Amino acid sequence: MADVKGAIFDLDGTLLDTDSLWEDIDREFLSRRGIALPDDYIDAVNAMSFRKAAEYTIKRFSFPDTADELIAEWNEMSRYAYGHTVHLYPGCFEYLEKLKAKGILIAAATDLDREIAESSLVSNGIRELFDAVLTTGEVGMDKSSPAVFLEAAHSISLAPSSCVVYEDLGSALSVASAAGFAVIDAASFHIDCLSLIS
Repeated sequence: MADVKGAIFDLDGTLLDTDSLWEDIDREFLSRRGIALPDDYIDAVNAMSFRKAAEYTIKRFSFPDTADELIAEWNEMSRYAYGHTVHLYPGCFEYLEKLKAKGILIAAATDLDREIAESSLVSNGIRELFDAVLTTGEVGMDKSSPAVFLEAAHSISLAPSSCVVYEDLGSALSVASAAGFAVIDAASFHIDCLSLIS
């Protein structure tokens, strides 16, 4: 970590404690349409961008909606949740402040919609700690590609070899590692965070 100049954070499940949020949203969303949440649905859409998840959902359940209509509904539901119920994991604020004090540049690389990502950072009082926010929707590739991590590094003018990616998704960690980033899984990160406030 001595040569690290940048930190790139996933949001859901890494900084933001959303362990049950998306399952709750998916359950309510499908319930509105008279469908019980299938056991494999969460895993199926977990690594997808909103658009790919919408397209998959439409195809799987033969919905008449467009992808934009589903995304708009998910955004409305998640906007409410992020504004009222989503908080940082314990110690994350202190961890980010510690990185900032060391002069490390901080970026977000998230599957969240831009407005929701920004609002979650603002509502948790950490937006000013971030030098850049990148979304897979804007980059046009989900985290099966390293594109969002590469763009995040580029946005803070650093090479991948100078950055650490923090993620809760194993496949995304593998993708980032293969692209030249150092990686830290969310479970280890949360332990480090807790050590700052214990």
